[in-house]
Amino acid sequence: MTSLVNTPALNVVGTLHRLVAAEAAAEAAAAAADPGDLEQTVWVRLLERLEREDPPADAARWVRSAVRAESRRARRTAARELLYATEPAAGPEACPEPAALNAERRRALRTAVGRTPGRCPRLLAAMLSPDDLTYREIAGELGISQGSLGPMRSRCLGCLRRMLAAEVATPGLRGKER
Repeated sequence: MTSLVNTPALNVVGTLHRLVAAEAAAEAAAAAADPGDLEQTVWVRLLERLEREDPPADAARWVRSAVRAESRRARRTAARELLYATEPAAGPEACPEPAALNAERRRALRTAVGRTPGRCPRLLAAMLSPDDLTYREIAGELGISQGSLGPMRSRCLGCLRRMLAAEVATPGLRGKER
């Protein structure tokens, strides 16, 4: 393996620096690529070549052909890439932290619902159901009249509220304190 410390490789790199930069800048617009990306890719190709064999005999010609080849590759890649119809959302819902916190809140709520007394666990579970049941369906599921469902719901929610208030610290005052 040839080391970059040897003088032929360093001479090639030093000699070709400006040429690679100029060729990459000239070809980048046609390829819809960043000139720095093209330049970097050509340097990688050159270093790979220097590992395998000696520097090219006509280094300037090699640089021009390498830049054009990379430019063509960039154009082909850009032609095959498909753009999103809309930009993908990278908002708060894409972050794992809010999802974990919401899952923890749902778990705590389901646990508290299970600890409520009497028929409250079944009523609150029916109300939290993803099926979005109507009062008539909930009353039929619990075997009670639809008219008694409202007061029972109120008592169960009050019980749940007191249980959760005891478990969860109340938020502090916001704004200016006087």
